[in-house]
Order: sequence, then C-alpha cells, then structure tokens
Amino acid sequence: MAKPYQHATLICVILSVLALIGILVGVRASNPLIIIIFLLPTVIYEVYRTEGKSTKWASWGLLAIFIAVAILIIGHINYDLAKFFGTTSKYIGGYRVPLGDVKVVGPVIMAVLSAILFSRTRGRYTKWLAVIIFITSFVIVYALDPTIFGQLLRWGVNTGLEQINL
Repeated sequence: MAKPYQHATLICVILSVLALIGILVGVRASNPLIIIIFLLPTVIYEVYRTEGKSTKWASWGLLAIFIAVAILIIGHINYDLAKFFGTTSKYIGGYRVPLGDVKVVGPVIMAVLSAILFSRTRGRYTKWLAVIIFITSFVIVYALDPTIFGQLLRWGVNTGLEQINL
C-alpha cells in the first residue's frame, strides 16, 4: 500500500533545506559529521517511504552504511580497503566503486545505493530523497578529502563515458 503523501512535498522541501544547510555549514567548517547529522532525517524518511522489495533492501542498506560512516568519522577510524581487497575497485550494485579509506568508500556506496533507489522506484518523493542523498554523499566525500573527491569525479566522468561508448 502506498505511503501517505499529504505532507510529503513539504517534508521533502524541509529535508532539502536541511541537507543544504548541512552541506554549507559542514563544508565551511571542514566537518563531514555536520553534513551527516543534517542528512540523517532524509535517510530515515527514505527508509520509511520505500515499499518495493529491492528498494526496501537498498534503503535499509543505505541506513546501515550511513550509521557505519558516522561511527567511523566519530571514532576517527581509518582503514584502507584497497590494501585489504588487493584491488583499487570493486563492483557494487553494477557500479564500479573505487576503494580507499573506508570512511570515503562509505559515502560512495551511499551514492550508489541512492542511484539504485532512484532508478528502481516509481515514487516521486523517494526519487527526490534519493537525489538529496546522492548529492550529499559526494559532498561528504569532498569534506573528508577534496583530493579523493577530485579523483572520484574523474573516475565518474570516465565511467560515464565508457557507458555511452565515446
């Protein structure tokens, strides 16, 4: 059964504003935890709104990764996944994800899961929430390490060009 949408537009507008505030304050303060705190309501509402089997799994996975990233940032935990896996990238949900510090890989996985949610859901509000999460995930990467963000951006452009066979 479809979730009620009587106030969904207002809620999504408020969540968009919260994410934007988190982005502006978090980037200015060079503190990804601020961005994460302001994104939390969006992730929770996305879990609430999703209904399909695959989208429900993607949204719950997104919440789990979100919590893990918050814990890693709060605990100042660094771990190089590229060394652990012995490779520089892995395929997750059909997308090639570059590996490195686990704190940076987490938001990348969040972006992948939000892309999956966007492509598999029919609801306009769940799509809206997925876009908020997608954009904010990359800003979290930027706040964690602008150098890696640049590498990730180049990787994304190259991957996109490969997909369209240019």
